[in-house]
Parts: sequence; structure tokens; C-alpha cells
Amino acid sequence: MSLAAKTRRAADEHPFLVAALRAGVVNYTAAARFLEVDGETDAIATALRRYADELPAYETNPRDVRVRMESGIGPVDPSDGTAFVSVAGTALGPGGGEQTAIVATGDVDAGALTVVLGRLALEDIDPVAAAVGEDSLVVVVDRLDGANAVRSVEKGLENAPRIGPE
Repeated sequence: MSLAAKTRRAADEHPFLVAALRAGVVNYTAAARFLEVDGETDAIATALRRYADELPAYETNPRDVRVRMESGIGPVDPSDGTAFVSVAGTALGPGGGEQTAIVATGDVDAGALTVVLGRLALEDIDPVAAAVGEDSLVVVVDRLDGANAVRSVEKGLENAPRIGPE
């Protein structure tokens, strides 16, 4: 296997690095040192530059999304149709609970959810649940985190990249 192939394989093991390569914000020498590839640092950095040139651009076009917050979220009966999110028999929806749902509707996808979760992590907001469906994205947080979570979700969705075909 060539050094270039080994470098690509090693980079692919780190999704954050591939995202940074796509965005053009990588210090190639530092990235080459980070990767566990046998070879000269300069050669690995060159392989990373060439790999970055071949990756699709990091698209950050604005999304058409509406974000709202709904308080009083808690456990609900999964069969009653009111759940915002349901996983393995646990359903959360309106019902007087102690959590808040941030609901984004419109142009959302898994890439948007990834960005939203990253922004929430930067704000030290730990979601109770999160999901994305056809035209909806839901993040459930503790009630006291609701207002900050709305701002984080809105900011994240302003220029969330698209990870698949449009």
C-alpha cells in the first residue's frame, strides 16, 4: 500500500480531520504528525494536501429552518402519538415533565444534527435525547438549559454543512 493510501486511510479514521480537510482549515504538518503513519512528515503532509484537494467542498449554504422551544417535556406513552422522540420503548413528549424540546423543522438532516450536538457540547449542554427525521430535528434538554439550547441550535443551523446529496 502506498504512503498516500495509508495516509488517507489514517485520516478517514478521524472524521474531525476529514471535516477540517474539507473546510480547508488544516495545518498539514501538524496533522501529519498526529496521524500514525510510518513515513516522513513532509511526505505525509503532501499526501494530506492532495487528499484535501480531492474531497468535496464543505458546503455551508444557509438552511431554511424554523426553530421553536416547547417546555414541559417528559415521559409519555409511546402509543399515544404525542412523542417528539421515541427510542427502544422510551418516549418523550408534552406532558408536564421537567425537560424542554428544541424542535427544528424544514431543511434538516443528519449533518445538521451533528452540528447541533457539537454546538450544544461547546455550551456544556448535555441532551437527554436527540433525533432527526424527514423534515424535523428534535433535541430534548433539561428545562434550565432550554433558552441557551435554542440559541445554540439556531446558531448551528445557520451554516450547517450538508453531508449527503441535496
